[in-house]
Amino acid sequence: MSELLTGRIDSAPAADGADRRDRIRLAPGAAGIERLEAHLHGQAFAPHRHDTYAIGLTLAGVQTFSFRGRRWHCLPGQCQILHPDELHDGGAGDGGSFAYRILYLDPALLQEGLGGRPLPFVANPVHDLPGSAAREIWSLDAELDDVARTDLVVMVARLLTDAAAAREPHAATLALDGLKRVRELIAADPVPQHAMAELEQLAGLDRWSLARQFRAAFGTSPSRFRTLRQLDHARRLLTGGAPLADAAAASGFADQSHMTRQFKRAFGLTPARWTAALS
Repeated sequence: MSELLTGRIDSAPAADGADRRDRIRLAPGAAGIERLEAHLHGQAFAPHRHDTYAIGLTLAGVQTFSFRGRRWHCLPGQCQILHPDELHDGGAGDGGSFAYRILYLDPALLQEGLGGRPLPFVANPVHDLPGSAAREIWSLDAELDDVARTDLVVMVARLLTDAAAAREPHAATLALDGLKRVRELIAADPVPQHAMAELEQLAGLDRWSLARQFRAAFGTSPSRFRTLRQLDHARRLLTGGAPLADAAAASGFADQSHMTRQFKRAFGLTPARWTAALS
């Protein structure tokens, strides 16, 4: 793991006048997988939640975050595992800077191997890992073709299953085919709002079973899933240089302020700060 902890990110010097810019480097991703490397300062993220697993490796400094009523500290070489739709923040434990690599994994990818069982929940979010796991999971430079993508999902599934505080081997199987149809409908075009009756018919479930099973299968609610897909669309537009107001309108938000509020709730940063860190 030594190559992950040295030389990949320049730490900000402590002297006055040092470069204290936040920096985010997007790595090659694949369908259902986002990867990035970040060097941030102070209290970097406001409380927020996203509908993916967030699985990170601290590279430098001390990363601290609130999660499920406790304050956690993740040291260099340690891994953090955050379950979808769980509120958390993030910052430097000493008020200085910290660096990490992280991958965001769509829970639907895990379902390919879970066979309709509920997602594994990891109650303790900080873990020590062998160096081989860090090299394989957080090596960000290689492109993810279909083989590499499958291998990565298998490795992460094993990590999550091993780290889960409790497992339910006899949990009832979910109505996964119907849930996938609802998910695919929303993902294909998240701008329009679908009536609950339409989603019930598509899933073959009543609304209460649909809401409960969708969260068990994918880690969030149908409405929250739609909002995050709108934000994904907005991020793509912003990365391409679109003005905030145009990105908001094209993504189905009421206005720029509405998108900014939802963006910060999902990612812990305003759209302006996020785009600035990418430049």
